[in-house]
Amino acid sequence: MSNFRKRMKDSSLRSSIILANDLDDKNIELLEKKTMKNIKTLGKYLCAIKFNFHLLLPLGEKNIKKINKVAHDFGLQTIADIKLNDIGNTNLITLQRLWQSGFDAVIVNPIMGPENLSEVVKNAHNNNRGVITLVHMSHPGAKLGYGLRAQDPSTKKMLTLHELFLKWSYSLHVDGIVVGATVPKLIESSSKKVKGRFEIYSPGVGTQGGNPNNALNAGANYLIVGRTILNSKNPQLEALKLQELTLKS
Repeated sequence: MSNFRKRMKDSSLRSSIILANDLDDKNIELLEKKTMKNIKTLGKYLCAIKFNFHLLLPLGEKNIKKINKVAHDFGLQTIADIKLNDIGNTNLITLQRLWQSGFDAVIVNPIMGPENLSEVVKNAHNNNRGVITLVHMSHPGAKLGYGLRAQDPSTKKMLTLHELFLKWSYSLHVDGIVVGATVPKLIESSSKKVKGRFEIYSPGVGTQGGNPNNALNAGANYLIVGRTILNSKNPQLEALKLQELTLKS
């Protein structure tokens, strides 16, 4: 099995759209049924599908394994969006559970610090999995946190958190970073700094106000899209439009 970045690039030959499968159904059977339907009806327009606690908590490991297998059968990579951020031992046990469940990558929060982040990356790469770090999220309040300034322990210089997280991400060889489509200028500056060391994943398209063209032109490699597709009158048509947009870029 090739590494995660290679698998993503292979999948992106048909699309650079990642579905954020953030369903909120309370009925577990319905939640699984809708997820399977999304994979089967939308899979050909996607390169990957992302699951967060909306899905992980109610369904559990057995059902998640089954869902991940079906996603893989449709040529999709699967990403666990849990924004992992804990002490080293807890992180490693969590990763073991995620890999056993069939996930290809995990989204983590660099606030855990470079030492813990390094261990997460090492574990993922040893298992042919990927790590995607949060550098700047897409929701309106993100600027309040990621714009805070902190001292870089290695240089003693003051940096914004997103600058510091970006630095840690490329120095520790992560596989991708999250920079919201709502902040295209940061996508552009991040793209220039990382120079292809990893890919940029941009959520927030549509519902949160992010423009897909602006994000792609700024340097985003993948668009993470949820409600814009899931809540549309015709999810397949919406996914097709976005797929065609990424193939043109």
